[in-house]
Amino acid sequence: MFRIGFGYDVHRLKENRPLILGGVQIPHPWGLDGHSDADVLTHAVMDGVLGALGAGDIGQHFPDTDPQYKDISSLSMLKTVVGMVKESGFQVNNVDATIVAQAPRLASYLSDMEMQLAALLEVPDHAVNVKATTSERLGFCGRGEGMEAFAVISLLERNP
Repeated sequence: MFRIGFGYDVHRLKENRPLILGGVQIPHPWGLDGHSDADVLTHAVMDGVLGALGAGDIGQHFPDTDPQYKDISSLSMLKTVVGMVKESGFQVNNVDATIVAQAPRLASYLSDMEMQLAALLEVPDHAVNVKATTSERLGFCGRGEGMEAFAVISLLERNP
């Protein structure tokens, strides 16, 4: 048996904050604003995994009203989600994700993001694919006001 989930997340950009994507810090004068580290890619992946499990969304499990999640690494939250996958009798099969950002250029960081996420999801590196694109200067991403990410996740039932 397999399941598929779709994840989405968006955060506005803010000056003097680290830019973290897929657990990788990217040199840039602007970072993403949020209660946690605002790692939009990892949030989309988590949301997709939770969707595949039929377990709600990240806001239900990690509410921004809870002080324990203030400035927390999204990778730490992803570890919790991976535990939920195991408890449910599934394993991650693969991830396909896209980051939408006008700047900075992300191509040289994508493989590091893939390796970071693959390690936490306990899958081979080739099972995680991360792409980056611009929005051709259209909308809030195109104006450099924020970033968004999309992720499709497949889970497989573990052998009993």
